[in-house]
Amino acid sequence: MKLFKTALVALVLLVNLIIAQPSWADRPNLTTSPDYIEVTQGINNLLQLKDTPDQSKYTPEEIQQELGELKLQKYILETAQTWAQCRNETGKTLAIYAHKPKKASQGNTLYFLGNGQITENEWDCDGVYLPIGTKVAGIAADAQGLTEPLAIKVVDGTQLVAKTNPQTGTIEFNVTPAKVLKASEPNWSIPNLSQTDIDAAIPNAPIED
Repeated sequence: MKLFKTALVALVLLVNLIIAQPSWADRPNLTTSPDYIEVTQGINNLLQLKDTPDQSKYTPEEIQQELGELKLQKYILETAQTWAQCRNETGKTLAIYAHKPKKASQGNTLYFLGNGQITENEWDCDGVYLPIGTKVAGIAADAQGLTEPLAIKVVDGTQLVAKTNPQTGTIEFNVTPAKVLKASEPNWSIPNLSQTDIDAAIPNAPIED
């Protein structure tokens, strides 16, 4: 009987192993990505600044805050089960950047994500386009919103959620963007679109069913 139980447990483990292998194979290894290299280097640089505060133009509080954000990005890259996804809960169409991971050399492309939609998990959502006039939490702007179009970038594996604050009309993200990019940024196409242009576009982003 004891031998039978041992064989049964072994059989169950073998079946689970066979079933689980495809999901393991699909999990992206983001610790070899350019994002991971950049984040790790950023952490090392900040740790050096933290040890020599008199040689830095930043306050200890600013260094600690940036260090915390980079450590969170590193954690995301090390534990993510899928590529980055963007969820739109703003109440309007959102312009996002995305690409097929196997076609990274072709660069990211601007797509339109409808309200309530989330990008397909086999795609990599690189970030969000922000038109002139947008009010965004954590990004400096005047009373009328952004004075130039920007894009925010997230690291691979991020599960980004964009929402609109009903009281202020400000767009809020659930994570701090890894970077804020201007139109002059190389390798990023940042056109001059208005929110009206975006709302008029037909949603075409690859999405979850």
